[in-house]
Amino acid sequence: MKSLRFTMAGVCLAGLLTLTVAGCAQNAERDKKDTIKIGVAIYRGDDAFISSVSSSMEEAVKEKEEELDRKIIVNIADAKNSQGSQNDQVDDFISKGYDVICVNMVDRTAAAVIVDKAKEAGIPIIFFNREPVEEDMGIWDQTYYVGTDAKEAGELEGQIVADAFKAAPEQIDKNGDGKLQYVMLEGEQVHQDSLIRTEYSVKTILKEGIPTEKLASGTGNWMRSPAYELMQEWIKEYGDRIEAVISNNDEMAMGAVEALEENGMTGSSGPIVVGIDGTRDGLEKIVKGEMIGTVMNVAQKQAECMVEIACYCAQDENPKGQVEYLNGRYVRIPHYIVTADNIDEVINDK
Repeated sequence: MKSLRFTMAGVCLAGLLTLTVAGCAQNAERDKKDTIKIGVAIYRGDDAFISSVSSSMEEAVKEKEEELDRKIIVNIADAKNSQGSQNDQVDDFISKGYDVICVNMVDRTAAAVIVDKAKEAGIPIIFFNREPVEEDMGIWDQTYYVGTDAKEAGELEGQIVADAFKAAPEQIDKNGDGKLQYVMLEGEQVHQDSLIRTEYSVKTILKEGIPTEKLASGTGNWMRSPAYELMQEWIKEYGDRIEAVISNNDEMAMGAVEALEENGMTGSSGPIVVGIDGTRDGLEKIVKGEMIGTVMNVAQKQAECMVEIACYCAQDENPKGQVEYLNGRYVRIPHYIVTADNIDEVINDK
């Protein structure tokens, strides 16, 4: 009997251990499912707008964690403008079993490689800010894009310039020839938004009945320093013939403003300056009267939509009909104009 009791005790203990191990395994599986992992690969961390999207995404994640009562891990990797590095970062996210990968392409024409990797791994992918070509988006039905309408941005930027010219032609048309002499600061040549913003900003000015003359244009690669150098060159060559500086983004507009300040050409004595993005620095320049306006590119809303899509995909749910602005597999957040007329309202909302 004694040995039987020991045997029964052993069976009970073995059963208890089995239940404990099974329970631990279930808890581990539950913990795993309760965590959503999102990998974010950005083209360059020192880009003012992309930095704003990244920080807004982290804020959106905190709100989503409370809503879902789930832990959401976001890992942001900076490719430092190297497509090779970005490919490696995506490989790392895949090897670590991330649920969703968000990519701000270094080279939008190289998206097919990343889509193929994500498709093979069965991981949904969300591109943002730099839109892949349609053929690459069509490789897999779990590929999404979050961004804006570049044509709309260009048109609104041109409208800012046209409205300012019409309101005070004698102030802007300094030589009185009835034309707007301008210089154009362009983003990267491979970025579709740069080409489209440039084209439609000028088309809109012309559509408003204002003749234009391009004095110069140059690639500032979205950055302040190259734009500053370009503006210094143009000031030396054209001086007060420059009546407007049209910039594809606010960061390059900042470089232009710095060059104009150094040459005593800000305010009513200098050209008007306009940008796109609505960065904090850009808004401050509008307050100071050093920029006439910008086109707001709403980073917060783009970040929120990315997090929404990512969480639905991570839970094997279709985001269609559940994410604001999602049309098919594309999200395009509307822009709006910011000038001295509404700058106070915009700043108070931030």
